[in-house]
Amino acid sequence: MDTSSINIRYSALAEQSCCLSCGGALDYAEPRSGEYCVDLGSGRGTDVLRMAGEVGERGFVTGIDISDGMLETARKNADKLGIKNVRFIHSELETIDLPDNHADLIISNCTINHASDKNKVWKEVYRILKAGGRFVVSDIYSMAPIPGKYRNDPVAVSECWAGAVTRDEYLKSLVDTGFTGIRILEESQPYAKGMTDVASITILGRKENKCNCCS
Repeated sequence: MDTSSINIRYSALAEQSCCLSCGGALDYAEPRSGEYCVDLGSGRGTDVLRMAGEVGERGFVTGIDISDGMLETARKNADKLGIKNVRFIHSELETIDLPDNHADLIISNCTINHASDKNKVWKEVYRILKAGGRFVVSDIYSMAPIPGKYRNDPVAVSECWAGAVTRDEYLKSLVDTGFTGIRILEESQPYAKGMTDVASITILGRKENKCNCCS
């Protein structure tokens, strides 16, 4: 998928008051004091700033986005509020610019469906999660495979269905990556979106905490 067109579109929306999200992952995420958290597709930084307050001074929150306009707005919002335990970085989801075993919690709202290589994104999520860490992701899936001709269609991309995959394919990616404890927290009835029907879903999963120590 052409990320440059997404960058331009969402940079233009950075100063507007519209809602760009398809879900409320943070409503289920329950950040804890001292945790390191990441928001993939952080937009104007609203969820990042909320999490910063919940993790406190001992915690830290990183927002990831590819839209320069959104990142600039998010940084300004953090500065206005005097919130110091946050940062916002420009990074592709397929190559997240964070070290291994960094995060206790990763959230995302309606962002991963835009990625061209979703399996690679999930491998990156797994890589940067600490053992025992968790993700809560809200996203959309399609009721049938999306024809290839729509993958880079500007209207389809802007309506967030161009990159959607089916429910089975979405969940298979999580299992194949190695996540455990996968749970569907919320799921909508199908609704029309452009040329197809889609559904919204919020999922929780964990990176298994493997301990080889002796008792």
